[in-house]
Amino acid sequence: MDAGTVVLLLAVVGALGFLLYTCVRIVPQAKVMVVERLGKFHDVATSGLNILIPFIDSPRPIEMRTGNRYMRSTMVDLREQVMGFETVQVITHDNVNMEVGSVIYYQIVDPAKALYQVENLALAIEQLTMTNLRNVMGGLTLDQTLTSRETVNTRLRMVLDEATEKWGVKVTRVELREIEPPQAIKSAMAKQMTAERERRAEVTKAEGDKAAAILQAEGEKISRILRAEAERDAEIARAEGHKRATMLEAEGKAEATRLTFEAIHNGRATPEVLALRYMETLQEMSKGDNKMFIPYEATATLGAVSALKEVFFKDEEAAKAKFPAQRQVPTAAALSAQAIARGNVLSESATLAGVPAVPPRRPRPPTEQDE
Repeated sequence: MDAGTVVLLLAVVGALGFLLYTCVRIVPQAKVMVVERLGKFHDVATSGLNILIPFIDSPRPIEMRTGNRYMRSTMVDLREQVMGFETVQVITHDNVNMEVGSVIYYQIVDPAKALYQVENLALAIEQLTMTNLRNVMGGLTLDQTLTSRETVNTRLRMVLDEATEKWGVKVTRVELREIEPPQAIKSAMAKQMTAERERRAEVTKAEGDKAAAILQAEGEKISRILRAEAERDAEIARAEGHKRATMLEAEGKAEATRLTFEAIHNGRATPEVLALRYMETLQEMSKGDNKMFIPYEATATLGAVSALKEVFFKDEEAAKAKFPAQRQVPTAAALSAQAIARGNVLSESATLAGVPAVPPRRPRPPTEQDE
């Protein structure tokens, strides 16, 4: 085989290899390839083996962003993509400058639209996100941007999803990665946070003191109530004990009096024994002041005086009935009878106070010496 034949064979093999490379395309899973025929959209090659006509069919490249770089590729990735943006300067509604960083998640649902409806899909999404982020943050105050991130995320996602729908892109999620206010605002926020924490601490301490005072007052109230109930029960118990003691003492005195009376009655005491009892009673009565004593021998005389008093009183009443208009002048005998009567009343009172009733002494018969 001469050299010309070898060269011809090599040329044929190279041509066949080029034809195979340009005609046969293998598309990976979750990726597609947009095929143009003579410069016009023809079809979307899905994953697997695809045959293209050489010099007639050609894939359309797409520019995608990977990290911070833009890359061109003939494969369109249908998986959800993430695109992070650097911090951008925004101005809030209350004129506070801050830096905000965001992250967007999107997915290509129509590769043809993503290639033919927008020139550079990645750059368009980036600029659209930044401009809408400034618009949304400009309508909120500083406190709202710091406390309402979920609201900002929802509003951004709705705006971007509506704008990218004609590009064949579905925005699934938007997140604010970071919010950096100025240093002066940070210092003011730190002071505000410190003051708020101190206020909460004071409020908590005041509430604790209030609760402690309430509990202490309730405890004192309950203690006083229990103390009062205990004193009341003690007074009731003392009163009942005193009542019981008085009743027992009275019962004891009554029983002693009864036994003494039965002993005297059953023993048939002589006058000498009664006189001795009379003397003991006088000794007991002499222990106090303002006492009046009547001798034992005067009882018979008192009986006679009582009889005279009745006689004189009858005579005086008769005189009053006979001469009612005249003023009655008491006689000496009447005055004597009244004095003796008063003495008899005092004697009866002393007898009731504790002096036993003694029968009158019988008169002694006259003797020769008396004659």
